[in-house]
Amino acid sequence: MGQDYLLLGFVLYPLIGAVIGYMVGRRHKKARDYIVLFVTGSEFLACLLLLCLFGPVYRAPSWENSVGLFCRLEQFAGLGIGFTLDGFRLLYMVVISFMWLVSSLVSMEYFTKYRNRNRYYLFLLLTYGAVMGVFLAEDLYTVFLFFEMLSFTSYAWVAHDEKADSLRAAGTYLGIAVIGGLFMLMGLFLYVDCIGSAQFSMLANPYISMDWGAVVQADKERLWMAGLCFLVGFGAKAGAFPLHVWLPKAHPVAPAPASALLSGVLTKCGIFGILILTCYLFAGDTAWGTLLLFLGVVTMFGGALLALASVDLKRTLACSSMSQIGFILIGVGMMPLLQTENTMAVRGTILYMMNHSLFKLVLFLAAGVVFMNIHQLHLNDICGFGRKKPLLHLIFLSGALGISGIPLWSGYISKTLLHESIVEYMHTLQTAGSGVMPGYADMQAVEWLFLISGGMTFAYMLKLYICLFIRKNQDSKVQASYDGMAGHYMNRKSAAALTFSALLLPVMGSWPQYTMEPLADMAQTFCNPWAAKLSVPYFALTNLKGAAITLGIGAVLYLVIIEGLMHRKGRYHNLWPTVVDLENLVYRPVLLTGLPVLLGCICRILDRLADYGIVLLRKTIYRDSPIPHELGEGTVVTHAAGVLLDDGVAFLNRTVCRKKPIQISFEHRLAAVREMLEENNVIIARSLSFGLLMFGIGLVLTLIYMLW
Repeated sequence: MGQDYLLLGFVLYPLIGAVIGYMVGRRHKKARDYIVLFVTGSEFLACLLLLCLFGPVYRAPSWENSVGLFCRLEQFAGLGIGFTLDGFRLLYMVVISFMWLVSSLVSMEYFTKYRNRNRYYLFLLLTYGAVMGVFLAEDLYTVFLFFEMLSFTSYAWVAHDEKADSLRAAGTYLGIAVIGGLFMLMGLFLYVDCIGSAQFSMLANPYISMDWGAVVQADKERLWMAGLCFLVGFGAKAGAFPLHVWLPKAHPVAPAPASALLSGVLTKCGIFGILILTCYLFAGDTAWGTLLLFLGVVTMFGGALLALASVDLKRTLACSSMSQIGFILIGVGMMPLLQTENTMAVRGTILYMMNHSLFKLVLFLAAGVVFMNIHQLHLNDICGFGRKKPLLHLIFLSGALGISGIPLWSGYISKTLLHESIVEYMHTLQTAGSGVMPGYADMQAVEWLFLISGGMTFAYMLKLYICLFIRKNQDSKVQASYDGMAGHYMNRKSAAALTFSALLLPVMGSWPQYTMEPLADMAQTFCNPWAAKLSVPYFALTNLKGAAITLGIGAVLYLVIIEGLMHRKGRYHNLWPTVVDLENLVYRPVLLTGLPVLLGCICRILDRLADYGIVLLRKTIYRDSPIPHELGEGTVVTHAAGVLLDDGVAFLNRTVCRKKPIQISFEHRLAAVREMLEENNVIIARSLSFGLLMFGIGLVLTLIYMLW
């Protein structure tokens, strides 16, 4: 029974630590910092222990018999709140806990001069527990609950500065999250109505293409609708097009440690949900794979284009996150398209997810070091900051080489696997004929967009690297002040955390057979690969040729676009027109102006029609019948009480109060009091605060019932 509640402990431990840390932090800041480090450090060690104990089990050839070995939490009150563990979840438990530990270490220095630190650490640990709940969930109901929780807790990260830009970006982030949550809720209703359960295993059919079991033909359309609703919700959190608009706005204003987690982990929560849909609900469905492939290509190329044109350090990294999510979505889309040959796509997707988390941890925290010292992010302001700072130079260079897919860095391994999955599918199309979708010409275009986007990644990372570490600032005094920071720009704890994180990337990329392949063997079972093992000659001439093409494209793009168009007269110029903003052009006008006006007009028309209808009914079918003794005012109760009191007054006027008779009509006064009370009740019942109060009471009672 103890193992059933062990996974629950991984979720509740950070939540409890958040409350304790917040209470202690109100009096002792240092003690609060150490509590946060203890919680994140101990959880990371516990996850490492699980990896050592159960990693070999999940890598075993008989993986299908070991999935149930450890461990499943029984449902609460039959509502499907449960947790489970497998190789993929175990891998991401380690990744998440490592990223939270490193981010907490850097936060201690980064927030030295910030206010509201206690609030930041509270929501840091609350989000930690919510993310663990998402990745350990065994059903869509649990995913939805913790998904919504992390949306609201991470909102505080974006709004932390409380400046106008921060609050606007936080509003955009929360708005997208709420819209996505509503779509997820509708998808959950449709899914449970069709299947009768929210558990993933109800439609888990490994090696079987679209075997819907007992689901009738009529339910397929409803399941597709449920899948599309879930895709909107998960895609919004992942930052996929067209719900990516929060990414370029939230990252520049959020603190750098929070940006590392937003990009590295929270976007993966969305990808995790899309993986659930692809590997369980739509296993082998080529139409679903084509949809994801299209979304992936648009997100990949669009994000790379935005990053290439940006002149803000963190905005460039944020748009890069959008592009990298597109690469991952391409891998997810290739799984159902390849069907029985999906192993390469499965392994490439999983490793790309892990690598991107580590890349953004290194790059955003390196950007945080820059901002922590000079409080600037524009390339013209930070130009030359990294000169004479060899440690920061190597840290940023490692992250840049990794995300660019340079051989001997981990990004090259995962990018090679995804590229080879595209090539493999093209070969399948050649042998299968024209009856498979998408066509061969379409996949050729996908491959070239894949290579060009990889080249754009190299180009915009080269832009940041040269700006920070090669070029000098135009202002010689500013450059002298930057050079004077050498050796004093970050403390030892931050330096150690960043250095270790950066070293992981070349170590994993240089010896993938000892690092990345065992992790892929352990995690791939979640995605139902066709083959348990896969041997890829990563450093063969064919694969190195693909990397060389990508780097060549990137070098040309850098010379033509960055040096030729963006960097003029010693300054960087933004190439993206500020008016071309999907949020300002479409979402805000539609959601804040268009829909309220349209729905308001509809409601006014319906209200007027209802009024006319009621008047017509009252004059015809429901015409008032004459009442023989109808009261002039009040009710029977006020009339009876008033008559009784008026008779008493009349008696007093005839006896005691003959000289000064009482001139009061209690019947009229009681009727007036009753009318006033009714009017007050109507005003209260129609007020927003009363509605929110009733909603809050209902929500609390519902939660108590669920937990009970």
